[in-house]
Amino acid sequence: MSIPKAQLPELYRRLYLCRQFENVTIKLFTNNELPGFLHSQLGQEAIPVAISACLAEGDFMQPTHRGHADMLSKGMDPRKMMAELYAKKTGYNQGKGGSMHMASIKEGILGATGIVGSGPVISIGVALALKMDKKPNVIVSFFGDGATNEGSVHEAINMAALWNLPIVFVIQNNQFAESTPRKDHQKVDDISIRAEGYGIDGYTCDGNDLFAVYEVASKAIKKARTGKGPSLINAVTYRILGHYVGDPGNLYRDKEEVENAKKKDPLQMFKRKLTEMKALDAAEFKRIESEVDALLEEAVTFARESPEPQDEELMAYIYS
Repeated sequence: MSIPKAQLPELYRRLYLCRQFENVTIKLFTNNELPGFLHSQLGQEAIPVAISACLAEGDFMQPTHRGHADMLSKGMDPRKMMAELYAKKTGYNQGKGGSMHMASIKEGILGATGIVGSGPVISIGVALALKMDKKPNVIVSFFGDGATNEGSVHEAINMAALWNLPIVFVIQNNQFAESTPRKDHQKVDDISIRAEGYGIDGYTCDGNDLFAVYEVASKAIKKARTGKGPSLINAVTYRILGHYVGDPGNLYRDKEEVENAKKKDPLQMFKRKLTEMKALDAAEFKRIESEVDALLEEAVTFARESPEPQDEELMAYIYS
């Protein structure tokens, strides 16, 4: 299934927004403006942007601890996201969630989690609820290649297959589990072949090619939406930066490997393709980029000027 041409400008806007949000927050974190940890999704943005384009109102998404692009692509407000990163009261979770635990049910974003492999377990609960309520909706559950080695991920996929749940499992395969290269923690070259063991469909695609991701995601999401059960997508990409901002990443890989990966920048690949298709011209690219840059500048100002949460608000929305 091809992407409708009318949708392409908006997808470029989302992709550029995700990229610039990462660039801006990396700079802010490096300047000690943001508390906590920051796990950048830079270079992996095409996966959630393409998949979000296949989703409908009422659909859900389960991000990971490396999930800013997941959230932005699904429609979360960059101003409230920025405020959350600043631990301000105006953030999505009043400053309590931060980068790794942000959530917004209104936008269909389940709480991101810092526990590797826990997301799919939460996701199948939502998928079961959607099925029991006979709703025509789906959930996409993101996790990394490292998380596929966790027992919880196996259990979640197995149960989803047995119960024929409306869920799509997506591996954002960035080649590293923290500092461990994928070849050192997995024997298989193509993780999607594991789908056969669950009796579901598995797909592998170039995670840096937005069109390629859209093609497989549209099939998998249509299957889930029409009662034909879950699928597993292996979207192959590369983690350009270290495990977290501050990790140089040079102790477990060489510079040449990283530089070669940068040549497959998903933003530039998509921009070149749109230019070849004559979907956007130079002036339109510039207009979109200027609007996004202004929005992010506004988001930083909003976050900086927002109030801090008060001590008495610490236990609000805590239920256990």
